[in-house]
Amino acid sequence: MDSETNVNEIDTEVLESIPLSDAPELESAETPTKIDLKEGVETNVLEKGKRIVVTLLENVFVIKWVVEHQWKRYCCGGESERTRAYHVWPGNNVFFFEGRLICGPDPRGLLLTAVLVNLILVSMIDPGIIPRNDQSSHEFGSNGRTKKRKVTVNGVEVKLKYCRICNIYRSPRSCHCAVCDNCVEKFDHHCPWIGQCIGLRNYRFYLAFLVTTLVFFAYVFACSCWRFHLITSRSGTTGLFAMLRNCPEAVALASFSLAAVGFVGGLACYHGHLIAINQTAYENFQQRYVGSRNPYDNGFISNVKEVLLVPMPPSRVDFRAEVTQNRLNSVIVV
Repeated sequence: MDSETNVNEIDTEVLESIPLSDAPELESAETPTKIDLKEGVETNVLEKGKRIVVTLLENVFVIKWVVEHQWKRYCCGGESERTRAYHVWPGNNVFFFEGRLICGPDPRGLLLTAVLVNLILVSMIDPGIIPRNDQSSHEFGSNGRTKKRKVTVNGVEVKLKYCRICNIYRSPRSCHCAVCDNCVEKFDHHCPWIGQCIGLRNYRFYLAFLVTTLVFFAYVFACSCWRFHLITSRSGTTGLFAMLRNCPEAVALASFSLAAVGFVGGLACYHGHLIAINQTAYENFQQRYVGSRNPYDNGFISNVKEVLLVPMPPSRVDFRAEVTQNRLNSVIVV
């Protein structure tokens, strides 16, 4: 017994004398690694974000410098080595492009002129009318229905519809306008305010008309509010009834222009969305691509280029062409 007691005491002393090592910190060893990886990823993202922000700021500063300094050189001719006659002209005219263009001192009329010019262009240009077929088509089957035709657009099959009025297969995105009684290429809508179809050839003028009209009514609203401020500061009265009594015409203009800004602004935003996804108003209203891929959507930049930067195609109908007697006899007047 004594020997066993001595052995146990010796073992205990030996165990106590052995330096205990810390437990292996596997999790703690892995955790810093994961944390370091996360911190590294976050650092890279932050650095990339900072670089992007710095690049954008540099571009903004360059554009700002060009606008502040170079526009006078190329448009107004502000800085030149030689003194020109328009530099010392005593009148109040404003000169552009080194004296090549001369304008009056009040440019506010240009805004209304831009609205009217775009209105004339959008309402008097051929929207993209498709020529008719004078004779009845032989594209009918035995059951009286037209034969089906399909075309492939960006890997998607698109059905061509047959117009029984124009006796033609309409091209993709075309539609027959019931008001104008014409098939219009890339038909967007028939605008009752303009009295004309909006299609392939006049859509960009329609957008310009919307933008200039929006800016015009915003300018009218701002001028009306400024008149409110002047009258109330002079008379010292505030309130709606005071404004109605002192400047009823400004109240009427402000109310009308504010309503116009809301309507035209909403319409402009809607068409901006349609341009971004490359749809027409008719396709969007008909929900043509709900649940299916839009074959004409090639990305935001490509869509904007296709709508705004592609040259306008020539009119497909020569309305001034001479009509022969045989052609007159073949036309059926309803």
